Amino acid sequence: MPAINRDKFVVYQIFTRLFGNQNTTNKVYGTIEENGSGKFNDITDVALDSIRNLGITHVWYTGIIEHATLTDYSTYGILPDHPLIVKGMAGSPYAVKDYYDVDPDLAVDVRNRMQEFEALITRTHQQGLKAIIDFVPNHVSRQYHSEVKPAGVRDFGEDDDVYTAFKPDNNFYYIPNQDFIVPEGHKPPVNVTGPYQESPAKATGNDVFKSQPSQYDWYETIKLNYGVDYLNGRKTYFEPIPSTWRKMYDILLYWTEKGVDGFRCDMAEMVPVEFWGWVIPEIQKLNPDIVFIAEIYNPAEYHNYIKNGKFTYLYDKVGLYNSLRHLMEGNGSVEDITRIWQQESGDIAEHMLRFLENHDEQRIASRYFAGDTWIAIPAMTLSATLHTGPLMIYFGQELGVNPVTSEGFQGEDGRTTIFDYWGVTEFQQYVNGGKYNLEKLNTDQKKLRSFYESLNKFVMKNEAVYAGGFYDLQYINIDGQSADYDKTRVYSYLRYTDNQKLLFFYNFDLKRTIHTNIRIPEQAWTDTLKLNATVSYTLKQVFPLLILTPNIRPSEITSTGIPVTLPPNSVYVYEIVEK
Repeated sequence: MPAINRDKFVVYQIFTRLFGNQNTTNKVYGTIEENGSGKFNDITDVALDSIRNLGITHVWYTGIIEHATLTDYSTYGILPDHPLIVKGMAGSPYAVKDYYDVDPDLAVDVRNRMQEFEALITRTHQQGLKAIIDFVPNHVSRQYHSEVKPAGVRDFGEDDDVYTAFKPDNNFYYIPNQDFIVPEGHKPPVNVTGPYQESPAKATGNDVFKSQPSQYDWYETIKLNYGVDYLNGRKTYFEPIPSTWRKMYDILLYWTEKGVDGFRCDMAEMVPVEFWGWVIPEIQKLNPDIVFIAEIYNPAEYHNYIKNGKFTYLYDKVGLYNSLRHLMEGNGSVEDITRIWQQESGDIAEHMLRFLENHDEQRIASRYFAGDTWIAIPAMTLSATLHTGPLMIYFGQELGVNPVTSEGFQGEDGRTTIFDYWGVTEFQQYVNGGKYNLEKLNTDQKKLRSFYESLNKFVMKNEAVYAGGFYDLQYINIDGQSADYDKTRVYSYLRYTDNQKLLFFYNFDLKRTIHTNIRIPEQAWTDTLKLNATVSYTLKQVFPLLILTPNIRPSEITSTGIPVTLPPNSVYVYEIVEK
């Protein structure tokens, strides 16, 4: 048996504030008392067992670290946030207010919120799952202040020269002699009793170096300084090691010692790669198995952030996600998939984390995306099986969550809110009073969840997928010899090891059944797959159904191809086995 490729695992992203919330009020801009909030304690052993049974190996707990909010926790020693610099009622989980604390919304007993989080990590591990949390390194909330930092830790900005726009050891960037001005158009959902004061103004999180950002900027955040002088040719000052670097190391050390198994690093490419290349090996000295996942959207930087930044994995948004989304919407071409894997050939593909949903993206079932969750079946299968890297699904994706009304700050945009308190109706049916079962799901939801479970388990149990090579079949089938092979809608490839050979056929046409012959070149048959031309083989359908096809000899495959009928929006996976 080959060793399981540690790169092939399945992440389940939980938006923690929403996951266990069973309140059905769903008032737009409702308070936590009105709309409720999920808690650490809602993610019980029963919940985690159901997640593991879905075929999941890693859970990404999103929105754990304390962030700016309009909920008043001042009685617990937490300073209130000004409404003019908070988005939504609950606030953005990426406007971190205290790197050393957890979100009080998530605690049953606010005073013991860290203990409740630590208990969740323990439960996660006891269920055989790994725990990932967010690390938000590029920016913090405008009123960042740590009340619980360890003794001896200096707060961000505490030692800054606030009268100078840039200094290598400052933690923030400043706009000297100017006060911060709240962007026009921001309308808080609560009454504002006084102005927000920030003097001098600090640069905004998305690299806006002026005193008044726009309402479309990340105006609720301030940019952290890693020793890059953005306003003077991006000149760098990395020696001696800047203050921000050391403070971020301390924060990563803090959470690593609490037992987390990985970090999803928000907007990692907005932080210099040199920092990552320094800090990741330092943290891995403490835990060699800890993973770092970079949110990165510039393919030109992929090699840099893997090789020099030492990241374990990168988000595959700009590449495969965008290409598959176009196909799912009835546009684009499968030729884009070929371009993607060619760009990611070599040492890149195994580092790409594939997904079709996350907290930033529109839900598949929404009218802004595919409008039908079943359209994702071939695209999700391809995402999971194209190469050996990890796969991710977003909580509720397996149930066809479809946001159809405004949920607060984000409005009605096909996304599940990250800024407000809300109850996700389809997921509440699955939570079912803490049972986490299928009792309240309709037939379609049960079938959809069954598909995701079977796909997750398929990729983890079949060595050709989790540890095998990849062989593209497009070139041999679009060279003019297969006239009925639609090179824009039909996609095919092999995944193989010495012990297993799998064939993947896709039809991404949403309306048309395609009848075609899919050929395997003789060189691939004998040299790559190492199959015997004198042996009789059969093709056994292994995903999504188990159906045997007539025996086919190698000579017949190379000369006439494999006759297949591909219904609209379909995928078939066959294993080549001896008769």
